Amino acid sequence: MPDLDRIDLSILRQLQRDGRLTNAEVAKAVNVSPATCHRRMQSLLEEGHISRVTGLVNPASVELGTLVMVGVVLDRSTPESFAAFEKAVSEMKELLDCHLVAGDFDYLLKIRVRDMNGFNKMHSKMLIALPGVRQIRTFFVLKEIKENAPLAF
Repeated sequence: MPDLDRIDLSILRQLQRDGRLTNAEVAKAVNVSPATCHRRMQSLLEEGHISRVTGLVNPASVELGTLVMVGVVLDRSTPESFAAFEKAVSEMKELLDCHLVAGDFDYLLKIRVRDMNGFNKMHSKMLIALPGVRQIRTFFVLKEIKENAPLAF
């Protein structure tokens, strides 16, 4: 992190803890003037150190309390098959995360649905229709122990 100094890191930690903090509150917490803090936060945004500011919605509040992890194996390991799969999943609004991984699967998907029936519908209409899919393994999360933890730096 050569381009981030102690103050920048402190600002990032404060924003990870609570993205609703005002500029004045962050400035006070990191012991700089509000003008300096504002300038640094703008720089952190422009340089891509802060990718976005968002609120975390309680999934149960919007009836999406079932978390499902899905391992996907493609039938071919070619740049074209990876590109086709990635294009298709990027358009799925139900999909929270998609990661290309090493190991037993090619991709690991994180999906939130209302319930098992909701996942079954999604599976039969969307997942098995994804291009190049040879195998899908589904894991229903029984308990979320740690979710969306802040980065440790």
